Amino acid sequence: MSVVLLTVGALLALVGLTAALVTVVAARARRREAVFVPEAVAALVEQVRAQAAAERDAAVRAALEQAAVLQREALGASLSAGREELTAKKDVIDARLEQVRTEVRTELDRVAGLVAQLGNVTHRSVGEVTAALSAHAESTAALARTTQGLREALANSKTRGQWGERMAEDVLRLAGFVENVNYRKQRGVDGGGIPDFTFPLPKGHELYMDVKFPLTAYLRFLEAGTEAERSAHREAFLRDVRIRVRELSSREYARNGKAPSVDYVLLFLPNETLGTFLFEQDPALFDDALGQRVVLCTPMTLFALLGVVRQAYDTFMVEQTSEEILRVLAGFETQWGKFVGALDLVGKRLESTQKAFEDLAGPRRRQLERPLQRLSALRTDRGITVAEDDADVLELGA
Repeated sequence: MSVVLLTVGALLALVGLTAALVTVVAARARRREAVFVPEAVAALVEQVRAQAAAERDAAVRAALEQAAVLQREALGASLSAGREELTAKKDVIDARLEQVRTEVRTELDRVAGLVAQLGNVTHRSVGEVTAALSAHAESTAALARTTQGLREALANSKTRGQWGERMAEDVLRLAGFVENVNYRKQRGVDGGGIPDFTFPLPKGHELYMDVKFPLTAYLRFLEAGTEAERSAHREAFLRDVRIRVRELSSREYARNGKAPSVDYVLLFLPNETLGTFLFEQDPALFDDALGQRVVLCTPMTLFALLGVVRQAYDTFMVEQTSEEILRVLAGFETQWGKFVGALDLVGKRLESTQKAFEDLAGPRRRQLERPLQRLSALRTDRGITVAEDDADVLELGA
């Protein structure tokens, strides 16, 4: 496009220059005509002027036509280049769109897979939750039946005693106690009475524990529907516990037995909740029981107390074992002295025997070998030969 404009400009400049030349020639011709040029020259000048104008117009038209042709060619080339550029951009856009379409399709497939996987997991989770809820419902029903059976069983005093013994034995096993080694069950005391558990202590002492605990009023307290009933059963329960403490404080096996015992009796509470309830409702009960030489023990406090008892017993056994080891070491020291004396005596005897052996193997042997050497030399000088049997005898003799 710029080339076309330059060409048109050049043609216009050339036409303008030609017109200027014609004008100058015409002006000179008029001046000359006014002075001394004839009319024929003036006509010729007009003719040249007209011809120049016609050529100028033809040149302008030709230049304009050529400029139009060049402009059309440039415009066609520009349009062709634009089409090619648009085609290239369209190809790039199509390729990018195809790539985006592929990526979107892949992402949608992945999301669909995740959704399907999530659906499967959700289905399994719902199934597991349903199964867990069913199992929980069954466990709750079984627990309710067990609780009802336990309440019915605890309504009997004998059953309550057996349950207390079972709970106490569980604690004892957990503490590492062995029956008839670290404790005894239901064995009568010479002074009278049968404690539920007897624990041997160092130096022949014993500790007694009773597991029979009044629970009737406490169970009624738990089942009461009104506050008045709960208050009445609570007071009855606290009263029963104090009565039980006084009964144990009056037992004679803690003081009158042949074996010396700790001047305290343990009363086992089969549940931690009982201990918490008693402490909240009657805080002075534990101190009053301790003043009557009765120690109230829940499973946790019993476990701690048994640890102290076990440590004291083990320490006593170690002390006894240490004394026995010292006695054995004293006997060993005596026997070691006797052994060392006998060993020295044998050494002296072995030393004298060694000296006697060295005397026989040394000077005595050399004294006996000298006559034998003279005899062998005499036999050699006289040429006396010895038979093989006689040689064997001589060798054995030598």
